[in-house]
Amino acid sequence: MHEEDFELTFDLGPLEQAEQPQPAAQAAPVPRPAAPKPRPQAEDRASEPAKTAAQPHPVPPARPAAGEAARPAVSVRGTETSRPAPAAKPAGGQHPPVRGVLISGGDRGIGAAAARAFYEAGYRVAVLYHTNAEAAAALEASLPGIIALQCDVASRAACESAFTAAEIMLGHVDVLVCNAGIAQQKLFTDITPAEWQHMLDVNLTGAFHLCQLALPGMIRRKWGRILTVSSMWGQTGGSCEVHYSAAKAGLIGMTKALAREEGPSGITVNCVAPGVIDTDMMAAFTPGDKAALAEETPVGRLGSAQEVARALLFLAGEEAGYITGQVFGVNGGLVI
Repeated sequence: MHEEDFELTFDLGPLEQAEQPQPAAQAAPVPRPAAPKPRPQAEDRASEPAKTAAQPHPVPPARPAAGEAARPAVSVRGTETSRPAPAAKPAGGQHPPVRGVLISGGDRGIGAAAARAFYEAGYRVAVLYHTNAEAAAALEASLPGIIALQCDVASRAACESAFTAAEIMLGHVDVLVCNAGIAQQKLFTDITPAEWQHMLDVNLTGAFHLCQLALPGMIRRKWGRILTVSSMWGQTGGSCEVHYSAAKAGLIGMTKALAREEGPSGITVNCVAPGVIDTDMMAAFTPGDKAALAEETPVGRLGSAQEVARALLFLAGEEAGYITGQVFGVNGGLVI
């Protein structure tokens, strides 16, 4: 990859959420050893509380499972009035179980594409979003019956409240997709301790919170799917993205270890590591930048959020029941 092609996209400003990239022209020119390769994909983020809470809509909740205590109510977007119909009854005469999926960072990019893929496959879907209530509302409007919950994934209390609401609304969470994340391009020597910690809190600890909340129900039901969304930088490391690479590598390590621990309980844990995915996160890239990235990619093009979503959907299905602890690169051959 030609480093000079991406000089103008390098952002040395303060830590930003991944869903708000700054145009390349606004990046402050700072001497550095080498310009980084552009950050590959954008996970949508759920980190700091929204300034204005979305108006809740009354939704008839499903009853908690026997023995579970009632949990506090939280504000919820959307309704359950129009869910996708269950899949057609198979020849055996029994309906397959209708699964519930919770997707963090589900309002935009890869997360929104995953929400749509699971919805169209007949899942009950809930997504967590950060501050972009407008994007969450648009997703609800396009997929009637989906549930959007505001959540700061870096906060254990916020995750507990959001997960409680999702579990009540869905009946149970069978599939968890840990997709929320932020990114920042900055020289390692310029990263502050606060920036380092914030990156880990959102990209790694947020997944820890949600996995711990989802696992008790999955273990009790002897079935579950946990999917983490890392990055090819988590596999190889990215120049001037050390804290981002470290957090994404941590997700891979957590995935592998958790797969060993939870396999006997009927739970699989896998990771998808996207490469350069053409989402709105690449809005600051010029057509020339994108062309150079496509040329660097063996398949000769950028990836789409839908391609990542299809990988997640496959790994959540019954047919992937013998796959666990694996890292699936959706990167067009950039990392082999």
